[in-house]
Amino acid sequence: MVVHFFTGFPGFISGQLIRELFRKNQSQEVIAITLTGELIKANIEKDNILAEFPNCSIRIVEGDITLPNLGLENQVGQEIVSQIEVLWHLAAIYDLAVPRDVAWKINVHGTNMVNDFVRTLPNLRRYMYFSTAYVAGTREGVLRENELIRPSAFKNYYEETKYEAEQLVEDLKAEVPLTIIRPGIVRGHSETGETVKFDGPYFFLNMVDKLKCLPFIPYIGRSQSKINVVPVDYIVNASTYLVDEKCAEWKTLHLTDPNPHPMQEVYRTMVKLLTNRYPKGRLPLTLARVSLQVPLIRKNLGVEQESLDYLTWNAKFDTSEAVAILKKGGIICPDFIQTMPRMIDFYLMHKEDKTYQIEIK
Repeated sequence: MVVHFFTGFPGFISGQLIRELFRKNQSQEVIAITLTGELIKANIEKDNILAEFPNCSIRIVEGDITLPNLGLENQVGQEIVSQIEVLWHLAAIYDLAVPRDVAWKINVHGTNMVNDFVRTLPNLRRYMYFSTAYVAGTREGVLRENELIRPSAFKNYYEETKYEAEQLVEDLKAEVPLTIIRPGIVRGHSETGETVKFDGPYFFLNMVDKLKCLPFIPYIGRSQSKINVVPVDYIVNASTYLVDEKCAEWKTLHLTDPNPHPMQEVYRTMVKLLTNRYPKGRLPLTLARVSLQVPLIRKNLGVEQESLDYLTWNAKFDTSEAVAILKKGGIICPDFIQTMPRMIDFYLMHKEDKTYQIEIK
């Protein structure tokens, strides 16, 4: 049985991927690298997963992706190197407001260390690297899967460092069989709404929820853009299918919504589901930007100011290759608007739980 190695554990997506691999019997043995400070949380997640899949095993090894040989003890490294057949690299800083030095250390330098580790694996079948569709920065128009073009600018340091990291992995394509996954903005499960943190589109849910006492809730600016949001179950189903697909080797694939909705339509639906009213009036985008520059306002609203940059960004992610491969497995992206009620229900159930909320600075 194939042994899979994960970075980014005990993160939500890595945990869901492991469950799906066990569920599909694609693996019964996983090795996950975890920071010392995350060991307690990692062991709790391990126990939760193995309670569902008692015939499987998860070995947690202590390490740090920013160190040579991932900071693994020599004996541990020697034991596992020959066992690893699939390596999933998900560890990264997923934060639009992250400082550049922090993002660079983990997203870029960390990926370089993981790449070096990958080169030492004699039995590697596939390297699954999680990038982001937003490596495109400020480029607009049609963004293709087989392009990695440096934009004139990035909207934040998260985008910049993920671009630099993907470039490092792209350079590795000549050496090892790999697949680069570029997800859109990931939300909770399309059927249950389950997630572990309220970021991305949840920032707008936070804002609407805080403003619902007002006589009316305005639209923000005049956006003609579409927002590309995908549920975690689509990412998990697609990725665990692609890992065993020969035609996905050496490919970069957009796991984005092939049929995204306009931002205004998404916002309108959010407001209606949260307040039972439709938005009315319009707050100029410039005024919204100025307001969110005030720390107290953005903290009270639960919104990172960087999220406004995506309201007027006009780009379309081409998904031709991903859709063609996934079609063989019957995997399609659930519609955002149709499945939004489950997202809202989960949000309302957990919005007061601080462990779900992102710290806004």
